[in-house]
Amino acid sequence: MNDAQETPSPPRAPGGFPVVGVIGGGQLARMMQPPAVNLAITLSVLAESEDASAALVVPHAPVGEHTDLEAVRAFARECDVVTFDHEHVPAEVLSALEADGVTLHPSPAALVYAQDKLAMRRRLTELGVPCPAWAQVTDTAGLQAFGDEHGWPVVVKTPRGGYDGKGVRVVRSADEASDWLERAADSGGLLAEEAVPFTRELAVLVARSPSGQAAVWPVVETVQTDGICTEVLAPAPDLPEELAAGATEAALRIVGELDVTGVMAVELFEVDGGFVVNELAMRPHNSGHWTIDGSVTSQFEQHLRAVLDLPLGAVAARAPWTVMGNVLGGDYPELYPAYRHILARDPGLKVHLYGKGVRPGRKIGHVNVSGDDLADLRSRAQHAADYLQGVITE
Repeated sequence: MNDAQETPSPPRAPGGFPVVGVIGGGQLARMMQPPAVNLAITLSVLAESEDASAALVVPHAPVGEHTDLEAVRAFARECDVVTFDHEHVPAEVLSALEADGVTLHPSPAALVYAQDKLAMRRRLTELGVPCPAWAQVTDTAGLQAFGDEHGWPVVVKTPRGGYDGKGVRVVRSADEASDWLERAADSGGLLAEEAVPFTRELAVLVARSPSGQAAVWPVVETVQTDGICTEVLAPAPDLPEELAAGATEAALRIVGELDVTGVMAVELFEVDGGFVVNELAMRPHNSGHWTIDGSVTSQFEQHLRAVLDLPLGAVAARAPWTVMGNVLGGDYPELYPAYRHILARDPGLKVHLYGKGVRPGRKIGHVNVSGDDLADLRSRAQHAADYLQGVITE
């Protein structure tokens, strides 16, 4: 018998409060646990292993793979609503859950636009949302024609499975993508996009409930290093009001037109006089980790409220500025001494570690700091992240 089927059912809180199931046991599921406790709901997580990030803090965390239909079915039967820590659940698994009558948020019909970048580009183009020039390419001739028309270099992306810079390649000739094109020949090819000359990267985080209520946080600036977000500035400094309003309106339109439920992140490039949409993520997102300490309602609480169709919480900022710094793994597996040091050095710092083993370059946590002086906040967040990584030792 499948291990997930042998696992006891999640305990239900008195008073008829629901169970929310999360497929995936990563840090996003982990950070849903504190607001779940405060909302008096039970969180259940289908975790990849007993020591997965969320499994360390969520009491009911049966082990099972998101690709294992029977394990997912057994897990979902015990939940009132099911949501996701990531977007990688196969379409056939999602379809089977729908056929079983499981309530899924976001729905598979919406989730496809975060799972498949080609589907996302087609739909956003239909909606008139600003996007980079793009094309579906299936061979080097097609990529060559696109590059000749829109200029080299060209950004090529695998339609499915990429994140944190994975599945993205900048090429200066069609031949540089020949290996990817060959592997993708039977699955519809690749997404080719113009290399946008952007000023900076922005993100808009929005939440929407099944009844159509929506709430959106301030537009933030995200700083990327080697394809990984390393810093978020909330709100985005010196952002023109017109651009902020346009980006917010676009996010609200997308979440409504795609019928998304839960939290969605819209990643943007700021370009001369405007913006273009880069990516969508239909789940809590790295660009929203600042909300845990910097907003009246965090993205994790809001996501739970949204998937349960509870009234959404206020999204006002608690301070003029909040800076989030990602903590990446370094060469020192023992974090606790460094953790003690940064807490003593900066009592205003909020440190969120994910219970993950240290591996160079791996996201193992983040720090938040809020206040009135943006430059000072950035310095403090950077120091803490660098100290935890072992980049600095004083």
